Amino acid sequence: MHSESSTASPNPLDNGAELVALDEQAVRASVEVVAQVTTADLARPTPCAGWRLHDLLAHMATQHHGFAAASRGEGDPAWWELRSLGDDPVGSYRSAAEHVLAAFAADGVLSRSFPLPEISADRPFPAARAISFHFIDYVVHSWDVAKTLDLAVEFEPRLLDVALAVARAVPGGESRLGPGAAFAPEVAWSSGSRLDEIVAVLGRAPDWSRG
Repeated sequence: MHSESSTASPNPLDNGAELVALDEQAVRASVEVVAQVTTADLARPTPCAGWRLHDLLAHMATQHHGFAAASRGEGDPAWWELRSLGDDPVGSYRSAAEHVLAAFAADGVLSRSFPLPEISADRPFPAARAISFHFIDYVVHSWDVAKTLDLAVEFEPRLLDVALAVARAVPGGESRLGPGAAFAPEVAWSSGSRLDEIVAVLGRAPDWSRG
């Protein structure tokens, strides 16, 4: 007879080493798609309601700096204040991405607690869980930027499997309805695409277009 613990599947949200590796893949995918952005593209609307592409890139870069600070145990909300992209938005984004990847690759990072004041001012999060938040953000934001540019972004099957598990773990209900909510309520999707399912679970319309 096998015990329940011996047959239960491991929770991918607890596998910190894999989450760091998958997060790097997602972030590097975002860097690749952002590299296609031209100055003229910065005014394009995005799947993030009310945001032009410049707004989205500034948010993405700021979040990299915020998570990097959190990985060092720094919980000052000032780290999460929106940063200017300066005269080179693409270069600024790439630099921010490399900054967070270096932070997550640091020795001992998985044994730390991450203060994330944008999510909870009351308690820090275990490293693996915090990195899962960053990971799902950059899977979705890679899709956001690609959609804005009328491009496609692709991820390997394992990354998509874990991303779906993370997406399914994001709380629903009223937490997605307030101003500034990270994700909107789940929407319907009809394709067989795993990436479409992920973005739909997190409130993006897979068939979104600039109109």
